Formats: sequence, C-alpha cells, structure tokens
Amino acid sequence: MSRPTTAVIGAGISGLTAGKMLGDYGVPYTCFEMSDRIGGNWAFGNPNGVSSAYRSLHIDTSKHQLSFRDFPMPMTYPDFPHHTQVKAYLEDYATAFDLKQHIEFDNGVEHAERLAGGGWELTTGRGETRRFDFLVVGNGHHWDPRTPSFPGTFSGVEMHSHHYIDPRSPLDLTGKRILVVGLGNSAADITVELSSRTLQNDVTLSTRSGAWIVPKYLAGKPADKYFKTSPTIPARWQRKLTQLTAPLIAGNPEDYGLPKPNHKFMEAHPTQSVELPLRLGSGDVVAKPNVTLLDGETVHFEDGTSSDFDVIVYATGYNITFPFFDESFLSAPDNHVPLYKRMFKPGIDDLAFVGFAQSTPTLFPFVECQARLVAAYAAGRYRLPSVAEMEQVIVAEEQKYTGHMVASARHTQQVDFFLYEHDMRTKELPAGLQRATAEGAPLLAGRTT
Repeated sequence: MSRPTTAVIGAGISGLTAGKMLGDYGVPYTCFEMSDRIGGNWAFGNPNGVSSAYRSLHIDTSKHQLSFRDFPMPMTYPDFPHHTQVKAYLEDYATAFDLKQHIEFDNGVEHAERLAGGGWELTTGRGETRRFDFLVVGNGHHWDPRTPSFPGTFSGVEMHSHHYIDPRSPLDLTGKRILVVGLGNSAADITVELSSRTLQNDVTLSTRSGAWIVPKYLAGKPADKYFKTSPTIPARWQRKLTQLTAPLIAGNPEDYGLPKPNHKFMEAHPTQSVELPLRLGSGDVVAKPNVTLLDGETVHFEDGTSSDFDVIVYATGYNITFPFFDESFLSAPDNHVPLYKRMFKPGIDDLAFVGFAQSTPTLFPFVECQARLVAAYAAGRYRLPSVAEMEQVIVAEEQKYTGHMVASARHTQQVDFFLYEHDMRTKELPAGLQRATAEGAPLLAGRTT
C-alpha cells in the first residue's frame, strides 16, 4: 500500500523517535525544526529558546530507565548523566539511524491548518507552504514557562527557572536574598546550587502543596531500578504499599522543616534530591509555605511570617502550548488536552501527538513506545477504534492514571510508563492490527496530493 506523506514538528526526543520509527516502517517524512540542532530541551543554550537545561543539570532518571529500548545508553555513562551526555546520546541516536537527512533545520512550522478533505497545509519559517497527508506533533511541553499570579507587586527581580543558567547567568546571584517558589526537581536543584555557602546567599524555598523527597540511591543502586509497576496487581494496592514504606525510605518532609504535604505519597509527582534534605537540615535553606502577598521587597507567607528578598525564582512548571495551531482548533487549557492513548484527538484521524505526558519514571522509552504506534498507524498496520470508543477510553484512562493525583496542571498528563507500555504492547497494538486487517488500513495516503 502507499504510505502517507508525513510531517513531524520538532527534533527533540519525540520528533527523533517518531522519525526513527516512521523510517523503520518505510513511511516518507520530513521533520521541521526551528533550531539549527537536534535535542530540543536537551540542547543546552538552544538558540530556539526552548531548552530549560541549566549548566549543572543532571538527569533525574537513571540511565537504566532512560535508555531507548533499541539503543541503550553507553555503559561508560554514569548512573545519572549530565545534560551534555544526554545530548551526545541523542546525537549518536540520530547518527545511528541516519535521522538528520530527514530534518529541515532553521525551518520550524509557524502555522498548521487542516484541510477540508483531510491532510495539512503547513506554513514554515522560510515562508513556504507545504502539504502533507499526516501530521505528527512533537514540540514538547517544557518550554513555555508557567508563572503563578500572587496578589501585590514585587519590587525586586523575578525570573522563571526556564531562564536560569547558573549563579552568574543571566543574573549575578551571589550575596542575594533569594526566594525559590516550587518544589519539583528543578526547584530542588536550583535551591541546592544557590544555597552553597560560597555564594553568600540567603535562600528560602516556598511550596504550595509540599512534596515527598525521594533519594536517588537505595542500597547503593539507583532507586528507580527497584521501581516497576506490575500490570497484574491492582495499582491502588501497589500505591498503598509504597505509601506505607515511603516514610522509611524517604522520611517525612516535616523532619527536614518542609511543610507537610497536602497529599499522600504518589498522589503527586515526588521530588528526587540527595542534597536538598541536607541543605535544609544544615540551615542553608529556610522552608516556607505558599506565598500570600507580594509587597515591594517583602513577601508574606501562609504561616503569617514575612521576609525581604532581592530575587524570586519561579520553578513552577510549564504550559502545554501549540503555537502553530489556531486556538479555536486545538489548545490545552490548564494543560488538559484529552487524547486517546495520549496521542489521538477523536475525530481528527490524520493528527498524532508524541511525548505529551508526565511519564513516571521515564520519558524516553515512553515516547519510543508512542512512536512505534504512530508508525504502525501510518503504515496501515494499526487502525483506531470508533470515536465513541476513543472518548470512553479517554475518560477511563484519565481516571486510571490521574484520578488519585492532586488536581493541578502538573498532573493532567500523568501516566505510569510500565502500565502504559504493557497495555500498548500486549493489547492496543494487536487490537489495532486486528481492526486494520478486518476493516482496512486507515485512509491517510493521497489526501493532499
């Protein structure tokens, strides 16, 4: 059968894996990348402005969980690679599968319009108009900073962690009174770095909902090597067990001086940090609850206290944004975009998304898993179920993966990789192949030609 002409937006991990799998299935594709390099978020200093990597960043997932299944990370890599090593790994991946020949660099998609009869018309950064049968979106969701709105006005400097590079760039953060807002992995890393006594800063950490701090090592091994959700045991039983053992493994956050979390363990994304508990316990960092008011240089907190600051660093996450779509066509208010298998919008059969999930404990094999299904779909070896069935599954799976989570923009796309991958491998791909065999391949090819 003929293959659909396919456009892939982005050459980060999602676009690269989508391209690799499309190539494996013999699907012709073009990848549009607005930068001059691959890697997206992992290209430190990326000129397209999307990278949130700071100079000292190490991946929080160990290489054992992070590796693509068909391209393992080098054994010579440390357990938790530096961002430069992750970028080098992606470069090796692109070279091994000859992916760059399909990428148009410095030519991002500025507008994508779905045609009346199906297919897509893309306007690129070079001013070209291009048509394709099938569109794969992999522009990432860690590049559009999300900043809280607190009452009042701050007279000092405010910045988002997205723009943080190191203690001297883009600001001189030495000898300052600094407030870090947030308690995710980036907040923990930046707080630890800025609270070094050599920098002579006074650092305060504010958190709205609290967080469980988990170690990176257990019994001398990366802790995530022990983490694997079983598809045969009810997930709520497994969560209950981890909730019982969490205080023994991670300790209670209150013991470090942090506010008590407003949720049980695994009802929000935990924070991985070896050093933050030590900095809190050493008095290098002062913990505070949520901000209630900004008043000049003074910040007021929920516990009734207040302190003066020179700088606020907001490590408060990101918006899911599709700047190339008209908002009336598709958007993600409060980071919620209901997708079948986190990939397909019911009723739009020539559009697929890759990588739009908060996958625990790992994202790289997750996008690889999604890309495999996208390629099978484009090659006619997978067919979607009916729109009605997709909508029912979306509701059921949102409850399955996020029903127990704290309601917030951070958790709208939460997914357990092990349960997801097992479902895709043992159920969804075989069922989609059966539908394609019985009903015929999806009608994607030839729409725009």
